[in-house]
Amino acid sequence: MIKNYLEQLRIQRWDDHRYYHHSRINQSLHFLSALSFLFAYVWLFVDPMISALVGWLVSMTSRQAGHFFFEPHTYDHINQATHEYKEEIKVGYNLQRKVVLMAIWALSPLVLFADPTLFGLFTPWANATDFVRQVAKIWLAVGGGGLLFRTVHLFFIRDVETGLVWMTKILTDPFHDLMLYRSAPLALMRGELMDPGLHLNPEHTLGLISEPVLEEQHA
Repeated sequence: MIKNYLEQLRIQRWDDHRYYHHSRINQSLHFLSALSFLFAYVWLFVDPMISALVGWLVSMTSRQAGHFFFEPHTYDHINQATHEYKEEIKVGYNLQRKVVLMAIWALSPLVLFADPTLFGLFTPWANATDFVRQVAKIWLAVGGGGLLFRTVHLFFIRDVETGLVWMTKILTDPFHDLMLYRSAPLALMRGELMDPGLHLNPEHTLGLISEPVLEEQHA
């Protein structure tokens, strides 16, 4: 059972890498994101509010900027899949879901202007420091809620194991990305914009979310 769980985790990680991390800029931003997420993990035990601010303002923004602005959204010749196909079969948050999540994050501080007590949960903020720390608390809730929501959602649309494996992947991604993309900044400085080695891995034909691509998608 544990062996199967770890195998599913490996497959989810490989599918995520091969489908959504072609760009060396994106990989480099994921390396930065991993470093800052690890800082945020440590700081959860020191000051969770600082952890939330770093996690969202540095880790998440750099991570998602790589996907939105630098990752190709055209036909994927390496995996023989259209962008639409990859979005449809994505286990976690695809780009459309990420837009919703990031919009909730960006707009959530506005609730403190509408109701400074947040329905009685907070003492009304009196200065900028109070406001920032209360925003950080909201962002902690948004992050945890986004993780739990998709995990439980996967319980119903896939199965419990898929949801738990995905949650494990997300929580351990900073450690994995740090090792996987540690050479990306150097490759980028050499002028390498795309990872040339994705097609060399024999596992590229294996994947939990992989399905046969229809012939018409090659057109």
